[in-house]
Amino acid sequence: MAAPALIALAHGSRDPRSAKTITALVDEVRSMRPDLRIEPAFLELCKPSFQTVVDKLVRAGFDEIVVVPLLLTEAYHAKVDVPSAIALATERHPGLRVRATNVLGLEQAFLEVLDIRMREALKDARVRELDALVLAAAGSSDPLANQAVARLARVWGTRHKLPVTAAFASSAPPATGEAVRAFRGEGRRHIAVASLFLAPGFLPDRAAELATEAGAIAVSAPLGAHPVLARTILARYAVGAVELVPV
Repeated sequence: MAAPALIALAHGSRDPRSAKTITALVDEVRSMRPDLRIEPAFLELCKPSFQTVVDKLVRAGFDEIVVVPLLLTEAYHAKVDVPSAIALATERHPGLRVRATNVLGLEQAFLEVLDIRMREALKDARVRELDALVLAAAGSSDPLANQAVARLARVWGTRHKLPVTAAFASSAPPATGEAVRAFRGEGRRHIAVASLFLAPGFLPDRAAELATEAGAIAVSAPLGAHPVLARTILARYAVGAVELVPV
């Protein structure tokens, strides 16, 4: 009996760099588990759509699918869009069993990736000294999602013994530029911004632009395709696959 297929379900973006990054991340996952059928899919804005990928897997003979939402917070897309997409898929394919796992989330292990991206940005900017950090995320109308980012920022700050502020590209204050200016108002001049985004796109670009305008000395790239994220996807899949086993 074949193991359930894995769909890595991202939100999607009109920016082609986003889909390219998600594809690279899925390739990383495949390299770790070549025995599994693993497919990328998107909720909106780019292809392949979730329903298209489900149809493809059903044609290939799969009747069990584990969906890992490539979302960093448990907000609207995770609570509404993902369940709706799965409900439509199971309605269209009677007998198909689909299990959504917890979102990728904000694992403390992701701070390792943040540090790598930040070191790359500091090296490119030829910066050796920092006295404050900003953790820039997408932002949500869900306060719990924003609080999760703020908690991770505190952990990151403790790790580096530096003050850290969480900032958001949409839906919630402060914006990255405001966070940078607040630190500058305290007399801090060496402020770097980490991009807590999975892939490039409009929001990380906007966050970087505002931060640079406000005087940030470096802005890191998004998390991107990294083995730490790939292993987290597989850990989510493992739980989902077990939950599909009949009791």
